[in-house]
Amino acid sequence: MSSTTRLTVAQALVRFLSVQYTERDGVRHRLIAGTWGIFGHGNVAGIGQALLEAGEDAMPFHQGRNEQAMVHAAVGHARQLNRLSAQAVTTSIGPGATNLVTGAALATINRLPVLLLPGDYFATRAADPLLQQLEHPTEADVSVNDTLRPVSRFFDRVHRPEALIPAALQAMRVLADPAETGAVTLALPQDVQAEAYDWPTEFFAERVWRVRRPAPDPVELAEATRAILGAARPLIVAGGGVHHSEAEEALKAFADATGIPVTSTQAGKGSLRHDHPAELGGIGHTGTAVADDLARTADLVIGVGTRYSDFTTASGTLFQNPDVRFLNLNITSFDAHKLAARTLVCDARAGLEALTSALEGHRVNAAYAAEYGAGKERWERVVTRAFDAADENAVPTQTQLLGALDAIVGDEDVVINAAGSLPGDLHKLWRARSPRQYHLEYGYSCMGYEIPAAIGVQQATPDTPVWALVGDGTYLMMPTELVTAVQEGLPINLVLIQNHGYASIGGLSESVGGERFGTAYRYRAADGTFSGAPLPVDLAANAASLGMDVLRAKTVRELREALATARASHRPTCVYVETDTATPTAPPAEAWWDVPVAETASREAAVAARTEYDRQAAARRTHL
Repeated sequence: MSSTTRLTVAQALVRFLSVQYTERDGVRHRLIAGTWGIFGHGNVAGIGQALLEAGEDAMPFHQGRNEQAMVHAAVGHARQLNRLSAQAVTTSIGPGATNLVTGAALATINRLPVLLLPGDYFATRAADPLLQQLEHPTEADVSVNDTLRPVSRFFDRVHRPEALIPAALQAMRVLADPAETGAVTLALPQDVQAEAYDWPTEFFAERVWRVRRPAPDPVELAEATRAILGAARPLIVAGGGVHHSEAEEALKAFADATGIPVTSTQAGKGSLRHDHPAELGGIGHTGTAVADDLARTADLVIGVGTRYSDFTTASGTLFQNPDVRFLNLNITSFDAHKLAARTLVCDARAGLEALTSALEGHRVNAAYAAEYGAGKERWERVVTRAFDAADENAVPTQTQLLGALDAIVGDEDVVINAAGSLPGDLHKLWRARSPRQYHLEYGYSCMGYEIPAAIGVQQATPDTPVWALVGDGTYLMMPTELVTAVQEGLPINLVLIQNHGYASIGGLSESVGGERFGTAYRYRAADGTFSGAPLPVDLAANAASLGMDVLRAKTVRELREALATARASHRPTCVYVETDTATPTAPPAEAWWDVPVAETASREAAVAARTEYDRQAAARRTHL
């Protein structure tokens, strides 16, 4: 007879999670490295009590201030560790649970693991309805946690103690599987959390979830090799899958051997170091001129670990060669088959190594290499002009701010951003020096991601200098986790840019006939619009009130000094700067992005924008 251990469901879950591991290439990680939590009546006596009883050694606990932000922190942690380690997030029933939805969507869209443990209604219905319970008139088993179903890769509601065993095992399987991973939700009725059960001791045995590196199918590999050998102008699009697979060296070896140029998505930037001869920078709407010019004439596009978002394809207008074909190397069949591509469904590192071997001795034409090399040199001059400041005593532009940061960071630093005008400037201009330096969340482009993600990255790699870059719009969305950084003594660096509104959407609004309506942070004018004087908010004072050390910089020189001071600090530090928004220094978009424009309008700006929209949309292609 097998032995048993009597524990509550919550205690059993915490103990189970504490002995789960991943292993890839002989390196082991804790699968659930810690648990974030905000407690309410839906989890305080269940998961909360269980975490207390387990202790910090078994399950480290992190105190959050906002449920969405806790998920962002967990996602930052998982991305920094190449999806080999995740964190859990526990919340109460009600608004605590629904606050998880945005973070869950971000995790699943970006293919990054996080375990969500929201409280739920009483399974016994002993108290019905209870505080914060949603009452559905025709589906009594529906709760607010069901909002997490469409944004979770796996969802289960644990109505009985014994149901935890299969639910927990399935949850670990999905979290550890690179082809399946994303947000995983185990909804926990609060009475079940506190219910005792005799658990088989085997449930708490150490488990290792091996993260596979599936090799390419020989037939697919042969077809891919023939496609590359037959291409005159091949082009690689490196996505986030290159990083998740730790395939950067394999990609470098492939580019060195074949001379095929490499472009990158937001998630894939840094797959090659910026000064590699074949590295051409970002591709798509926010791409470089050289990358987008080659994309328009490429006859074979080799996607490695990318999901081809509309920013990457310029909304279907970028790849214009009539004979262009696609070859997609991806661990998921779903992404590999996009754009009617030939497929290599396999691990990115394994696939690149197999292709390098199969293509031994093959290189692109010397004229093609010289062409993209010259284009790379031209673009580097664009970057230098955008970064350099002629007057050290002038107010810095946003691109000059990036230039100042570029001069301060080391290869080991991580720069985090997610939304606003910064992603475009960073994708075009940032010189990524290492695989993890460039950390852009652009699958969901979620305002408020940056600060908690910086905390997650700092937790994952404690000795890493981390920079969260945010504008005032993003800062006002979610500054709350600065308190967590101060509480935990995490020396994250916050670069806070004041530009008095939604700069990115303001520019977009202007381009689509919206005339920047509702995008500025200003007083109402006499005509009722928000076009008066800027609001007298002091975000630096706000950051200081939350416990940050704050450095104010008004000039380029002061900015450089402040950034250097922040990097040397062992305290959470904010560098606050108001940028010059009147002097254009950012290079324009090199490719289109489809944001539909009003088909009929009376305002001249919208009429003109629609004419331009129709012109651009005419170039859209369906690839078959």
